[in-house]
Amino acid sequence: MSHILIIPKRIVTVDQQRRILRNYCIEVSNDKISSIEKVSAKRLKLFKGEIVHAEDLTLIPGFVQTHVHLCQTLFRGMADDLELLDWLQLRIFPYENAHDKKSLSASVKLGLYELTMTGTTTILDMGTLRHQEVIFDELIASGMRAIAGKCMIDINDLFPRFKSSTSTELKESYLLSKAFHNEAGGRIKYGFAPRFALSASAKLMQEAKEMMKDFPGSIFHTHSSENTNEINTVRKKYKMNNIEYFNSLNLLDDNAVLAHCIHVDNDEINLLKRKKVRVAHCPSSNLKLGSGIAPIPLFLKKGISVSLGADGAPCNNNLSMFNEMRLASLIQKPIHGAKVLDAETVFKLATIEGAKALNLENEIGSIEKGKKADLVLINFDEGFNPVYESDENVYSNLVYSASANNIKHVMIDGKWIVRNGRSKIYDEKEIRNDAGSELKKLLSRV
Repeated sequence: MSHILIIPKRIVTVDQQRRILRNYCIEVSNDKISSIEKVSAKRLKLFKGEIVHAEDLTLIPGFVQTHVHLCQTLFRGMADDLELLDWLQLRIFPYENAHDKKSLSASVKLGLYELTMTGTTTILDMGTLRHQEVIFDELIASGMRAIAGKCMIDINDLFPRFKSSTSTELKESYLLSKAFHNEAGGRIKYGFAPRFALSASAKLMQEAKEMMKDFPGSIFHTHSSENTNEINTVRKKYKMNNIEYFNSLNLLDDNAVLAHCIHVDNDEINLLKRKKVRVAHCPSSNLKLGSGIAPIPLFLKKGISVSLGADGAPCNNNLSMFNEMRLASLIQKPIHGAKVLDAETVFKLATIEGAKALNLENEIGSIEKGKKADLVLINFDEGFNPVYESDENVYSNLVYSASANNIKHVMIDGKWIVRNGRSKIYDEKEIRNDAGSELKKLLSRV
């Protein structure tokens, strides 16, 4: 059994008491937090294991991102200044369609490297149409905690070459979930992921939802109500709004995560609340694609689950939770007033609320005894952060001032993934060179 004792400057617990602890240390035994106690000379003397002196660092829970596309990391900077449906038709679907196993592996490694280096320890990833086993293999090797699944597409009027039959999609998804759900000691789980209403038939979505009963802890993950052209097409095709359509298929419950939910009416908002649906808010992506601003303050007022995700690199164009936190707060203030979405609230969306969205709040999302050791140590003395640093303004520093440059160490499942600002899993130069090489080959296949 491995034992690690971490002694930080402060611990931002995000527990129910909102405690910020000073002069405390955390013991990690194997993959869990086994104790949180006052620092004492006797404690240090008797401890048998690794002692991490981090008295100049702030300890926080790892970030939880509830909407990511690792398969798209390779396409950063290659799909700019387009609205959603054009972005898919002209760039993303052709690029994803050209993936082979090697290019997909390169894309996933690049994304996982960036996510872990910026403090994300858990993701909900939507994969791609083919070679999903590659994504799972890389997730297992990376140390990341993840819910992931094959992107299911059996309709594609935008790019007809990028789809499969309904029966093939269902069969492949079932076999993948059998192979990978609860792998790596439960660190990896399956997420059934129909792309969105315009790319997945009713039969595909309903049977995928039914399939989840065989895999407790799995998630239903799709896009919804992101773009006005999208919802107008859905309305024309199904005579209903997007979320109303999902409800008519019995897809909505507390195992469903819907990305975006920007353009929703009162009936749909009430559906989200009544069915306990989880909303994954992706502010950078929503702004870059010109999609709009989701009514997050109203969702929160109604008690609807909201969490954060960076989406994919081609519509962001980076995967840092620091950007999503900052934007999630700032874009609402001109609309609803300066007091809305304060820094502490936004930090909770990035941690414990993300855990709740994935039904993992008993395992991750806060720093508490018995929870998984998914931890991040941050140095506020790096970069351009304020000289004034106190417990009172720690959330302000985290949400408005900090960046990826402040990340010092990252631990997932009790294992160091980043130490002293360097990945223990990936060689940056190697994965960048590999990504560049594979991208050139992919573009020759488009």
